[in-house]
Amino acid sequence: MKYSILIVTSSILFAYACSSGDRPLEEFSNPPYQAISALGDTLYAPPLDPDTESRFETELQTAEAEYRSRPDDADAILSYGRHTAHLGNYQKAVAIFSDGIEKHPGDARFYRHRGHRYITLREFDKAIEDFKRASELVLSTDDQPESAETTGENDENRSALQSNIWYHLGLAYYLTAQYEEAQNAYEECLRHSSTDDMRAAASHWLYMTLRRAGKDEMAGNILEPITEDMNIVENKSHHQLLMVFKGIFKPDMLLADAQDSDTLENTTVGYGLGNWHLINGRKDRAHELFHNVYEGDQWQEPGYIAAEMELKRLSGEWLAAGPFWVR
Repeated sequence: MKYSILIVTSSILFAYACSSGDRPLEEFSNPPYQAISALGDTLYAPPLDPDTESRFETELQTAEAEYRSRPDDADAILSYGRHTAHLGNYQKAVAIFSDGIEKHPGDARFYRHRGHRYITLREFDKAIEDFKRASELVLSTDDQPESAETTGENDENRSALQSNIWYHLGLAYYLTAQYEEAQNAYEECLRHSSTDDMRAAASHWLYMTLRRAGKDEMAGNILEPITEDMNIVENKSHHQLLMVFKGIFKPDMLLADAQDSDTLENTTVGYGLGNWHLINGRKDRAHELFHNVYEGDQWQEPGYIAAEMELKRLSGEWLAAGPFWVR
């Protein structure tokens, strides 16, 4: 959910959001909002269907009880923060992960998850610093799997700590148009990826990063190992987009399928196809697709945030070009 407000008010609320890592947990039970979008809209906790909301609330109650009984235990703190984020209270999740960092400053997991939620809250510089710190802490260590921590999902671990650190660091750089740094991060992510799911997701963002940086030949090389028969369980949209980039899938069919499915796939595909049109010179079609994503309500998703940032940049370009009647 999002609402437009005056720029002055937005600045005040944004300053409130930016302080979330320094405030006591008790202040976050019913926050008035979560973040401010790059276009000045107030962002509230995304809606959940009743069954999912009930399940997440039950899981959060269990995680909070564990945290209250073992407030210094790293796993209990981490679980409490992650389940808090599942219900859309990202500010409180940041505060919980900050508590974990204070108690366990050498545990990379807290920086990884706090950095993720800093991206959600549009605090990209803070996210980059957290992921850089996390990457330092896991240097020369064995990787460890990460679970989804929600019931009813695939039990198989499809990603791991180090690949997720580099994946989200790349995302934070990409969202701020730092394409050289994003390329380096996604290449590291691919090096640490052990499943086709993670390889597809990282390859998708790396391909777009390289195309935005004008490295078309390198981008083409990323597509070579991508095949239709990859073992994809979770990241089907990323894989299908790569098939579009290879010329195997038709973009309109993929977009139609995404619009008939859940909103997460819609944001991923909507942004991915919009970016594909943008880098191929079809700016008006790209703007239309970005706008469609932004009109949705899943503002916490990477595809939504990327579409939002593109709309901000496109708006700036059009304003700089002057009124349409003199162009």
